[in-house]
Amino acid sequence: MNIHIGTSGWSYDHWENVLYPPGLPTRERLQYYVARFSTVELNASFYRWPRDTTFAGWRTRLPAGFSLSVKAPRGLTHGKKLYGPEVWIERISRCWHELGDKRAVLLVQLPPGMARDDARLDYFLGAMPEWIRVAVEFRHPSWEHPEVYGLLERHQAAYTVMSGANLPCNLQATAPFVYVRLHGPDHQHLYGGSYSDEELGWWADRIREWRSSGKEVFAYFNNDGGGNAVRNAATLRGMLGDGGE
Repeated sequence: MNIHIGTSGWSYDHWENVLYPPGLPTRERLQYYVARFSTVELNASFYRWPRDTTFAGWRTRLPAGFSLSVKAPRGLTHGKKLYGPEVWIERISRCWHELGDKRAVLLVQLPPGMARDDARLDYFLGAMPEWIRVAVEFRHPSWEHPEVYGLLERHQAAYTVMSGANLPCNLQATAPFVYVRLHGPDHQHLYGGSYSDEELGWWADRIREWRSSGKEVFAYFNNDGGGNAVRNAATLRGMLGDGGE
């Protein structure tokens, strides 16, 4: 399959009675998630990067065919703002190796206050091993420029397509794969609201278009409140039929 639909994270208390049965221990939540979805975006890694052994454990625990995307640590993206990335790249590469055939995409989310700096982004992407697929999420509007899209293309890194309050929705496909983050349809509050069937149908059409052009697609819902992400991901996958994992 070349379409992967999931959520951003899998362990939320408010998903009880939506994805998990009442009283389910936290340590057992992942097994319920993987029974329903075949990909997930790990967000906790942004706050605290897991140990090598944790990645190796996911490689053995996750079922065959499951893919894990991972958000890059804030020490790299928000602390150093990609400057002098070598130490972090070595650590990420080591963990990515341990993840083995369960690895999907490394999400590099830049901070809202980080304005466009082509040289710094070019250096970072050039320093990343070619075998690690990278998607970059821009939050400062200065990055929305054809030259930046061209820079991503040269490194075969994905521009992260976004949906969410006060975020640009640019359907750029700069890599052999497309990376989509759906932060919620609420126009006032990021991560809020539930997508309507009409809105999800629109995204299903875009995903079909990308697939027809030979792109692999990863799409993650980040509107976790009230279990919206679970419901929306399941609905979108149903709209895509056998094409959506």
